[in-house]
Amino acid sequence: MSIKERLVTFMSDDAYKPMLIGEIFKELNTTKDMKREITKILNELEEEGKIIKTRNERYVIPEKSDLIIGTIQGSQKGFGFLIPDNTDIKDLFISPVDLNGAMNKDRVIVRPMKGNGNTKKPSGEVIKILTRANHEIIGTLQETKNFGFVLPDDKRISQDVFVSKSDFNGAKNGQTVIVKIVEWPGKRRNPEGVVKSILGSSDDIRTFILSALIRNEIRTKFPNKVQREASEIDREITKEEIDRRKDFRDYQIVTIDGADAKDLDDAIHIIKKDNGKYELGIHIADVTHYVREESPLDKEAFTRGTSVYMPGEVIPMLPKELSNGVCSLSQGEDKLTLSVVMTVDGKGKVSDFGIYEGIINSKSRLVYDDVSDVLENEDEAMSEKYKDLLEDFKNMETLAKILKKKRDDRGCIDFDFQEAKIVLDEDGRAVDVAKYDRRIANRIIEEFMIACNETIAENMFWSKVPFLYRIHESPDSDRITEFNRFIANFGYFLKGTANLHPKELQSITNKIKGKKEETVINTIMLRSLKKAIYSNSQEKHFGLASDYYCHFTSPIRRYPDLQIHRIIKEFINGRLKDISKLETRLALVADQCSINERKAAQLEREVDDIKAAEYMSEHIGEEYEGVISSVTSFGVFVELDNTVEGLIHISNMTDDYYFYDERNYSMIGEMTKKTYKIGDVVNVKLVSVNIQRAEIDFAFCRNKGEK
Repeated sequence: MSIKERLVTFMSDDAYKPMLIGEIFKELNTTKDMKREITKILNELEEEGKIIKTRNERYVIPEKSDLIIGTIQGSQKGFGFLIPDNTDIKDLFISPVDLNGAMNKDRVIVRPMKGNGNTKKPSGEVIKILTRANHEIIGTLQETKNFGFVLPDDKRISQDVFVSKSDFNGAKNGQTVIVKIVEWPGKRRNPEGVVKSILGSSDDIRTFILSALIRNEIRTKFPNKVQREASEIDREITKEEIDRRKDFRDYQIVTIDGADAKDLDDAIHIIKKDNGKYELGIHIADVTHYVREESPLDKEAFTRGTSVYMPGEVIPMLPKELSNGVCSLSQGEDKLTLSVVMTVDGKGKVSDFGIYEGIINSKSRLVYDDVSDVLENEDEAMSEKYKDLLEDFKNMETLAKILKKKRDDRGCIDFDFQEAKIVLDEDGRAVDVAKYDRRIANRIIEEFMIACNETIAENMFWSKVPFLYRIHESPDSDRITEFNRFIANFGYFLKGTANLHPKELQSITNKIKGKKEETVINTIMLRSLKKAIYSNSQEKHFGLASDYYCHFTSPIRRYPDLQIHRIIKEFINGRLKDISKLETRLALVADQCSINERKAAQLEREVDDIKAAEYMSEHIGEEYEGVISSVTSFGVFVELDNTVEGLIHISNMTDDYYFYDERNYSMIGEMTKKTYKIGDVVNVKLVSVNIQRAEIDFAFCRNKGEK
């Protein structure tokens, strides 16, 4: 045990009382030579937040002093929340004055406080900032006569950054800049900084997107050595490699993807057997054959963790030479795969399966809409074009429905949200926001991939092999109680909220299907659940009601899939060694990929919101029908039929003085008692748009005769 570990263990003991440094030396019988080393280690532990030094210079473990360590989540209004490291502890509200200079994403130590009369939320005060997260901030420079301020693009940073004129470094008023912090904020003092670089004009949408990319730490360019390795990959498949693999090239294998997809990483085949069972083959690009462990390509893929999808653009996890080239399962080309062939019975049970290193040659590159037109509309032209595949299409549809019923029967929650696609013109400008339907072909592939992921995860679990799972923990009972209170407004209720089964939530989604409150209730339900993450420990996936789940089917665009491909190939070839090293590696991969997934999702939302605002900026003054999707203390959010959401700020609700009823998610007029609540259908007028901040402002339409 190291000295650092000994010190933490010593202070964690129940008998330990806060000690001065001299008392620690004496208790540990420290030699003169070791005093300097222990002092250094105590300082390190204090910086890491594992111990703290009290006002009277005594050292103690934070938990023993009822202190909480975590990360600050800021807000535009100036307050924040502490997200504790210990997930068993609830988030704490931190008022602006109690942040004591802490900013969004800073790691801090917080002293809990009793809730005051203004809030029932658990609250706290920042007593120490362990690490700063925002060494550089992106924002718009606003120049005054003698100095300037940078207004952060990140809405979670509420304080402007003071910049003296001598530190503008060529930046001009209105430009978007990166400012380096040289003086951290205090209790009543703004942070100070110097302009490090200029990103561009603050009225240029490309600058907004560049800002979002940098803020979310999304890498857009591959290092030279990575690009060089990708360009040098040998595309030729040797006879020796073909001979050692299972040959699927005579099978009727197809890919089904979106029309604009280029990174085709999954292909399928289906055969209906004489006994009524189905043979379902899932063939996944064998990316690990080309991306060797610890190579520059592998390290870069791990750093990125995932591909990022924005309107009209993809930032790939792997260079296009792999993602769109040698790994992509293009029609008519021999490709290497990791293939899973399952036998599925009429009830959706996988009765047998095999995992193979394979080689395929896709017979057809199909598009979701074309296959859906055949199955949903019996489109004559498409049916004639794909006449050789019609039987396969029908078998796919039948099997997908069997698998879907099996998932439904066990309680899987299907959030059938209307997704939107932002349509761009040739110049990349948003010209429409259109609903995107999950049609039958999309659902077929979804069902097949879920079945494959479950089969792989369960097999690897029972094989007692270190593995990377996709888990979704059960929701907190407090959040479910709050959700139950909310849906009571619509006449629905949950049973057994203390030990909730996903079937209960599934029942609600079925009851609200097609009703005006469907989107709103689904949204609040989703917010009540925890986020799915990667883990090297097997746990259930609550949302899918699945005991075993992983991500296996997209190694071109997700690093977890690539990682477990390596494990599977080593396992089926009897080469899996150094289990302890692998377990350590998987814990790191799980954390890193969960973090990168959140960053990518945040970036995608931000860019979608920017492009939606760009589209709506051409429609100011127009009126729409929408549904109230959220109610807050500062106004109500309204979602239009095309999924675009905007705010009616309370300052624009001028016909009465409205107060916020948090318990019932509603806004109530003090004199008129007029009530606006989630789910209400309302008519609104678009009054303003700020593309840079992705802010869309509505006002309620006045009835005739109203002033």
